[in-house]
Amino acid sequence: MYFIGIDIGTTSVKIIATDETGNVIKTISKEYPIYFPEPLWSEQNPEDWWKQSKQGLLELLEGLDKKKVKAISFSGQMHGLVTLDESDDVIRPALLWNDQRTDKECEYLNKEIGQKTISSWTGNLALTGFTAPKVLWLRKHEPENFSKIKKIMLPKDYIAYKMSGVFATDVSDASGTLYMDVKNRKWSKDMLELLHIAENQLPKIYESFEPIGNIKSDLADELGINKDVKIVIGGGDQAVAAVGGGVVESGSCSISLGTSGVVFTSNENFFVDKNNSLHSFCHANGKYHLMGVTLAAASSLKWWVEEINKTKDFDGLLEESEDAKIDDSLFYLPYLMGERTPHNDPNCRGLFIGMNMTHERKNMTRAVLEGVAFSLRDTFEIMKKMSIEINSISINGGGSKSRLWCQIMADVLDVKVNKLNTNEGPAYGASILAAVGYGLFDSVEEACKKFIKVTEGIEPDQDNVNKYNDKYKKFVKIYPATKELFKEII
Repeated sequence: MYFIGIDIGTTSVKIIATDETGNVIKTISKEYPIYFPEPLWSEQNPEDWWKQSKQGLLELLEGLDKKKVKAISFSGQMHGLVTLDESDDVIRPALLWNDQRTDKECEYLNKEIGQKTISSWTGNLALTGFTAPKVLWLRKHEPENFSKIKKIMLPKDYIAYKMSGVFATDVSDASGTLYMDVKNRKWSKDMLELLHIAENQLPKIYESFEPIGNIKSDLADELGINKDVKIVIGGGDQAVAAVGGGVVESGSCSISLGTSGVVFTSNENFFVDKNNSLHSFCHANGKYHLMGVTLAAASSLKWWVEEINKTKDFDGLLEESEDAKIDDSLFYLPYLMGERTPHNDPNCRGLFIGMNMTHERKNMTRAVLEGVAFSLRDTFEIMKKMSIEINSISINGGGSKSRLWCQIMADVLDVKVNKLNTNEGPAYGASILAAVGYGLFDSVEEACKKFIKVTEGIEPDQDNVNKYNDKYKKFVKIYPATKELFKEII
């Protein structure tokens, strides 16, 4: 039996096939463009996602016994606003999770409607990345497009719709729209009224592991697979990555070093921190989770390597930086796209500070790795104040391939970092959800226990822990000292 996971990422779609024992049989990635039509704007064409997903599936299935495919599920970048008209045509490019144009809409929601009110309806406050502010922006700035809307969906739900014909979403992805009542796992009537959208414009909500139907017969013929292949709705990338990392038991924690960086902890029950600093969302296992996000994690390293150093030699720069010692005078703030947790500030920007004539490229590279780790520690500290006890974490995402970065994370957070037998992230989690939806397992927890194993535990170096504790105390002073300056230069 084969189970396929499709992850609609920010820069590419990743598709994997696993067997009934959790072994990865084959992996395919297909890139697509991202557009920045104005500063702080970020858009993609949903049709590019579909074109590359279908081509990726065709390539994935080459050489495999196609009749063994039993179920397909999804993961996807969260919060993106996808709009279709009455003919199911895409109305305009999707506004993405890292699009920052909606600061005025967020100010309206948080201040005029009120953060407490919005939180009581949804469990969260308004952030520029979320979907609801994008709906308000579209209604104000593109009323003609707004009037054409027949369906509103999220990125991975568009692919599920193209494959099944079923208009569906799941609880984990819908949690990030800011028009879902997260605690009660249903659309918020108050928010829909505020946004001037009707519930029939929104998809039916499923649990992430639930099948929504079978693959469309014409697509099954094109792919050469059986027409009874189940389509399982899947979830938002962070919840599904957590499934792929086995973070499904209450109190378990993961860190994702992908395009964005995420600290994620699973919880049995729903609860909200008093300042709404963390996201309170539904988990893909049928329960809940808390998470904090830094918007530019591995993308900070990508920017440093490719845009500044004009090379693709990530391994070379990382190896070089291993010779750089911890320097408590050199800092990097990873706010290239603004920041979410804990600052909720679309205006803040990336920053190197403390450079002198002795610093070399290796020092700068290490500072980038440390800056991302410090930013993730901001979330970690909030969780500690909420009495969430975390003794170890699992790590995933492209950044986790760096042994140095994993060690820095262990030292900065002072916790054991576990590397797993798979580093396929959300795509692997989606394949697990496909297996659960097919009926191979009774629960997500059961599947994770079967498939996921720790292969290496990286213990914190206590000398480095002490040095980083001192350095972090300085790091947290930099943003408050520069906050007003950022406003002036934007």
